[in-house]
Amino acid sequence: MGKWQQQMKNWLMKKADLPVDVIMDLPRITMIGQLHIYIENHRGLLVFTDTEFRILLKHGQLFIKGNSFVIKTILPEEILLEGNIEHVFFIDNE
Repeated sequence: MGKWQQQMKNWLMKKADLPVDVIMDLPRITMIGQLHIYIENHRGLLVFTDTEFRILLKHGQLFIKGNSFVIKTILPEEILLEGNIEHVFFIDNE
């Protein structure tokens, strides 16, 4: 993204009072302890096992390790994962 586009987005975000995740097309990740993780604005499920979970983001991937994983909700842009979450990693594609 060019510097001018970034400046326009920052200006629009301040003037319109919009959340950063909406303007920048970033994922919103909410964890409740080590039991639940709710991910919004993802691009698709890549890997799912009872110990590993990986989803595609606009800029990279989100990789979660743990055990006893169960997908409670899956929608086009939202996922609720339950289980014992041990590690959460961002993998950058650049």
